[in-house]
Amino acid sequence: MPDFVTHNERPAEIGNLSAEAVVREFEAAAKEIELMRGELVERAKQCEAMTRDALAVVEDLNEVAARYREEAKRTFEQIEGGSSILADAHKISTSFRDKIAGRNGT
Repeated sequence: MPDFVTHNERPAEIGNLSAEAVVREFEAAAKEIELMRGELVERAKQCEAMTRDALAVVEDLNEVAARYREEAKRTFEQIEGGSSILADAHKISTSFRDKIAGRNGT
């Protein structure tokens, strides 16, 4: 019988047995509750670990997104630069063609 209960001075045998049975059942339930508490604490720790892992992944994703933006900018500038060179080459070739054809405006 748990320490937190004691029989009164005038115990009746049937009352004693019933009271002891009831208190044992309550004590068994209390111990089960304590086990659940431990399991809950363990699940909370797992959730905290998952949260830390998820936040680390978020940081990685931010870095990947930044690298994609840098690559997009580099590609954009490369395409624009190539387009500018192509436009200059077209202008020069047109000018030479016009000179060769005698159409230089003179």
